[in-house]
Amino acid sequence: MSKELKLSKSDRISVWFRSFFLQGSWNYERMQNGGWAYAMIPAIKKLYTTKEDRAAALERHLEFFNTHPYVASPVIGVTLALEEERANGAPIDDVTIQGVKIGMMGPLAGIGDPVFWFTVRPILGALGASLAISGNVLGPIIFFVAWNIIRMAFMWYTQEFGFKAGSRISDDLSGGLLQDITKGASILGMFILGSLVNRWVSVRFAPVVSTVKLSDGAFIAWDKLPAGAQGIQQALLQQASGMSLTDSKVTTLQGNLDSLIPGLAGLIITLICMWLLKKKVSPIVIILGLFVIGIVFHLIGLM
Repeated sequence: MSKELKLSKSDRISVWFRSFFLQGSWNYERMQNGGWAYAMIPAIKKLYTTKEDRAAALERHLEFFNTHPYVASPVIGVTLALEEERANGAPIDDVTIQGVKIGMMGPLAGIGDPVFWFTVRPILGALGASLAISGNVLGPIIFFVAWNIIRMAFMWYTQEFGFKAGSRISDDLSGGLLQDITKGASILGMFILGSLVNRWVSVRFAPVVSTVKLSDGAFIAWDKLPAGAQGIQQALLQQASGMSLTDSKVTTLQGNLDSLIPGLAGLIITLICMWLLKKKVSPIVIILGLFVIGIVFHLIGLM
C-alpha cells in the first residue's frame, strides 16, 4: 500500500513565499495565471513524481485567475488541499479545482481593495507621514515594517485557513458540499462583478440630438451681471433657482441613454465580450478590437 502524500509545513511556507510574486508575470489574457502556477510549483513537485503528472498540474494552474494579490492566499490554501486529496486518489478533476478558484476569486477580490488599499495602507501611511513631517526617521520605517508584517501575516494565516477548510471540503465530496460552496461563491462573485460594471465600463456617445433656444429669463444673462464677487453671487443664486448656464438646451444621445437606463451601453459591451469569450475568442483579440472600434468611433464623431 502506497504511503499517503502530505504537504508539510515547509512545503506550504514555500508556496506562501512564492505567492508574494503572484503578479510578477501579469498579462491581459490570463492575468495572474503565471504567478499562480509559480506559487504552486513546490506543492506540485511534492505531490506528483512523474514528468507527465507535473506537466498536467502546471497546465491546470495556468488557466485564468485574477483577484486581489493578498486575498488570493485562502484560494491557494483550498487549492493545495484539493491537490493533496487528488494526488491521494480522491475523485477531484480539473474542472472542480478550476471551479473552486473562479468561484472564490470574485467575492474575495471585492474585499481586498477596501481592506488593504483604502483602509490599512492609508492609516499606516498617515501615521508614517505624521512622524516624517516632524523629522522623525521612524516614519517611513514604521510604515514599511508594519505594512509588511500585516501583509505577510494575513497571507500566511489565511492560506493555512484555506488549507484546513479545503481538507474538510474534500472529505465531503460525495455529500455535495464542494458543489454547494462553488455554486454559492459563483453567484456572489457574479453579483459583485455585475454591480461594478457601471463603474468599470465607461462609454460616452458624442452626437447631439437637438439644440433648443431658450427664452429670455430661462438662462443667465452673463453680460448683464455686475462685475466681481457680486456678479458671481448672483450667477450662483440664479443657477440655484433653476436658470440654465447657457442660452440653449442641448440634448445628446448619451443623455437620452442615461435617462433610459444609466450604464446601458457599458452593460451591452460587457455582455458582448462575455459572449465572445464563451465562443473561445482570445481576450487579446477582444481588447485590440475594442481599441480599434473606439478609435474609429472617435474619428467619425460617434464617441
